[in-house]
Amino acid sequence: MTKALLIIDYTNDFVATEGALTVGEPAQALAPKITQLATDFLINGDYVILPTDLHNANNPFEPEAKLFPPHNLKNTWGRQYFGDLETWVQNNKANEHVYVFPKNHYNSFANTNLDNFLRERKINELHLVGVCTDICVLHTAVAAYDLNYDVTIHADGVATFNPIGQEWALQHFKNSLGFQVVDA
Repeated sequence: MTKALLIIDYTNDFVATEGALTVGEPAQALAPKITQLATDFLINGDYVILPTDLHNANNPFEPEAKLFPPHNLKNTWGRQYFGDLETWVQNNKANEHVYVFPKNHYNSFANTNLDNFLRERKINELHLVGVCTDICVLHTAVAAYDLNYDVTIHADGVATFNPIGQEWALQHFKNSLGFQVVDA
């Protein structure tokens, strides 16, 4: 069975201390885990998929424009991947098992071809890491549930703004969606 690792929104704007909408240290601590998982998936012949927010400054029609400051703007430092993941992506993006694409919604399936990409390759097992656990990871996970994917959440590979949101989301994945939640 082919599987895919989805690395959701692990960019400077969400992770770096100077990021426009940063989770900060809890997200920064994930860097080694996320990069190692990406390497392991690729070595195993599986897929690494990076759905990543892409926004336009001052666009009132984007869903997040009224809720959050401008972030992940095209061609900015903030939209680059955080830490070693940026180097990993640059070194591996030509590999047919690495798929990088923009998204403009919390849910990585909304307004994208992600579902088609997965089904064409007969991928039905998804592993999710990234930020924010209770926003983009959550909405992507619920969509994956609705589309009948088998989902594993790496608890040591996700982070969000506050511990309450983190704990709630991890419990929701496990108790309401029936996902496997693993830690190391």
